[in-house]
Amino acid sequence: MESLNFPRTYDFEIRDQAGQSEIFDAIRRKWLVLTPEEWVRQHMVRHLVEDLGYPAGRTGIETGFERMGVPYRADIIIHDRSGNAVIVAECKAPDVRIDQRAFDQIGQYNHTIGARYLVVTNGLKHFCVEASPNGIVPTDAIPANPDTH
Repeated sequence: MESLNFPRTYDFEIRDQAGQSEIFDAIRRKWLVLTPEEWVRQHMVRHLVEDLGYPAGRTGIETGFERMGVPYRADIIIHDRSGNAVIVAECKAPDVRIDQRAFDQIGQYNHTIGARYLVVTNGLKHFCVEASPNGIVPTDAIPANPDTH
């Protein structure tokens, strides 16, 4: 898999299973097919937990929810101690261009999820905005967990 734009290299468990590469997801505690999107998702989770201090125990991956009766899945949702969503992240494969559709997608998700920060990444470029009462405000970076910093 290609090198991604994260502050460091993470140590992943990867194996070959019947000719197909798999990566171990430490949050869900299971082996997953190693697709380009999964490669980005696993890097983003490690970055959020190991570098930015968000708790693994309050991190959901591919969390299902419904919006107006339609089922959806968010790539990553991190909750605070009260159970409120703090971050929702949408991960794309590195060869997928981040465009308005990705922001529309995560914005629609956030109508239901209600996270404070929305992150869209393809592993090479990362975009983060804050959903505030005054609207959507771009941030310089994904914020660290305020409970640990």
